[in-house]
Amino acid sequence: MTKQKATNVTWHDGEISREDRYSILHQRGATIWFTGLSGSGKSTIAVALEQALYKIGKLSYRLDGDNVRLGINKNLGFSEEDRKENIRRIGEVAKLFGDAGVISLSSFISPYKDDRDEVRELHEKAGLNFIEVFVDCSLAEAEKRDPKGLYKKARAGEIKNFTGIDDPYQAPVNPEIHLKTDVMTVEEEVKIILDHLHTNGLILQPQFTRADEITQSAAL
Repeated sequence: MTKQKATNVTWHDGEISREDRYSILHQRGATIWFTGLSGSGKSTIAVALEQALYKIGKLSYRLDGDNVRLGINKNLGFSEEDRKENIRRIGEVAKLFGDAGVISLSSFISPYKDDRDEVRELHEKAGLNFIEVFVDCSLAEAEKRDPKGLYKKARAGEIKNFTGIDDPYQAPVNPEIHLKTDVMTVEEEVKIILDHLHTNGLILQPQFTRADEITQSAAL
């Protein structure tokens, strides 16, 4: 884990608890961490899941690899050191979203197991839910899809440190969810994730407010 550099800093708790925030949203904060090769379908699944959660009134936010590198991580490249820092930063951002009650949909190649494990540990120490989703796709299929033309450039030597070509990808050993995008549809994949959220109590049903109860009683 990254060591604390700044000194004389202390966490400042507020008066509103995490459970207070969860009760407003009728859901529990969580990080759904999509990991897999470029072109495996991480972003496609995250976009579809975001739509599905919206339709049932649940708040989520996508933290997409490219989007993050256009903002908070714009000063990072693709060396092993920069990849590690990229994942560390987004892990901290996702943790804040989770504490706020938001379900973050984090789509990152995140090729190194140790980096993903550090993000998991960060969440577990904070008492937050971390769901690792292995978006499993063969290199041959991912390269065949090549939606951004990156594999072609990597094969031509125009892109260095490209995962699956000249950089390794360390697949998850025991992810919470394992999706095989070579054979599954996006609809099937989204349903599996939603079922996991329901089963583990991360999506809660809205309760009647006191005002609702009074209104209903008055109508009887």
